[in-house]
Amino acid sequence: MRFTALFLAASVAVTGVVATPLTLNANTSVLLGIDLSVDNHYGAPIPPWVAGHQPGWYFGSHPDLYPELTCLEGLICKILDLLPLNCLHCPNEPPSSPSPTSNGYTETFYDLKGATEAADYLTYGLVDTVAGCMAMCDSVNGCNFVNTYHDVNGKVGGSTQLTCALFSLCHSSSDAINDGGQTQPDGSIDYIANSEGWCKK
Repeated sequence: MRFTALFLAASVAVTGVVATPLTLNANTSVLLGIDLSVDNHYGAPIPPWVAGHQPGWYFGSHPDLYPELTCLEGLICKILDLLPLNCLHCPNEPPSSPSPTSNGYTETFYDLKGATEAADYLTYGLVDTVAGCMAMCDSVNGCNFVNTYHDVNGKVGGSTQLTCALFSLCHSSSDAINDGGQTQPDGSIDYIANSEGWCKK
């Protein structure tokens, strides 16, 4: 399992086997087998518009569906809290019935067939809701813009999870130029649907 070393480190810390206080340095995430640092775009070093990209994390109610991703919940969040500030940390839970404008964000575009592509890319992962993506942005230092969309990867009926891409600058529809077009393993071509942009006020 991807987090064997991570769980072992947590077990040692929680059971008190270590006699001295636990101190972690900036390279800890690399030593644990995953690099969730800002330098590695919080686990997603290849932006979603470049071939070979993979989401760096998942934040939502169905972590069992994404065993290959860093699922931000429970023990994982407690371990990530021990890491330095330049590493990924779990967000606070989003409100249960959010009104995005009351969360401190303003919509800049909606329902586009293109996703934001820009040099100020920070990271991306998967979420269940727009509010979950906003919560992720609030937990990533320097994040000011979220782009949520369905990246339909050859699935009949579309994608159930939202892709959540985070950026340091606000963007408009003119930056939503990633329309997919990447060939999938089954030979189908992916496309973007329901793309929304939200800028922090």
